[in-house]
Amino acid sequence: MITSTDFANARLLRIIVPLLLLVLVSGCASLVRPNFTQELAELRPGAYSLDPDHAYLIFRIEHLGLSTVVGRFNAVDASLEFNPESLSDLELEGVVDTTSIDMNNADLEERLQGSGWLDTGRFPQAVFTSESVEPGDGNAFILNGSFTLRGITQPVSLSARFKGGADNILTGKYTLGFEATGSIKRSEYGIDSFAALVADEIFIEIHAEFQRN
Repeated sequence: MITSTDFANARLLRIIVPLLLLVLVSGCASLVRPNFTQELAELRPGAYSLDPDHAYLIFRIEHLGLSTVVGRFNAVDASLEFNPESLSDLELEGVVDTTSIDMNNADLEERLQGSGWLDTGRFPQAVFTSESVEPGDGNAFILNGSFTLRGITQPVSLSARFKGGADNILTGKYTLGFEATGSIKRSEYGIDSFAALVADEIFIEIHAEFQRN
C-alpha cells in the first residue's frame, strides 16, 4: 500500500534530483574551463587564432518584406592581437571562404555564387581588417574596419563584445569568447540584382572562440 509518506518522499526526490544534476553540470563546466572570467582586465593578452570548430558567421536579409532569409558561411578564418590594457590597439583580420555559403538549398547556393551575386569564381574570399576600436561599457566595443567583397572595399563597423576567457582543458589552450553584429549594403559591393524583391541591407552576426597561440 502506498502511504502519504511515500508520496512525500517521491515529491522530495523530484526536487532533489534536478538540483543534484545542476550541481554536477556546474562542476563539470568549472573543470573544463578553469580560471573562467568575464572581467576584461583579467583576460590574457597575446596573439590568438580562430577555433574553426566554434566559429559561426550568420547573415540575414529581408525577402519581399514578408520573411527573413537566413544563411551562413561554413569556412572562416581569423587572427586576433589583443591586450586588455590597451583595447584600442586590438587587431583583427577575418577571411571568409565565399564558396562555403550555406542556405540549406543547393540550387540557391549555386545561384548566389554566380557572377550576379558573390561571383565566387573570381572572388573566392571576402576579408575584414580592423582599423580602429572605440571602447564601450564593460567588455563591449565598436570595431571599425574595412570589408572587401567582390574586390570592392568599404568601411564597416561592428558592435562587438568579449564574452570571457578561460583555460580549456579539452584543447589545452586559453580561449576567448567573442561576438559581434553589424550590417552592410549589398549594392555598395555591386550586388544589386532583384532590388525590388530582396532588401539592400544584410545583417551580420558573428559568434566565435579564439585560442591563444
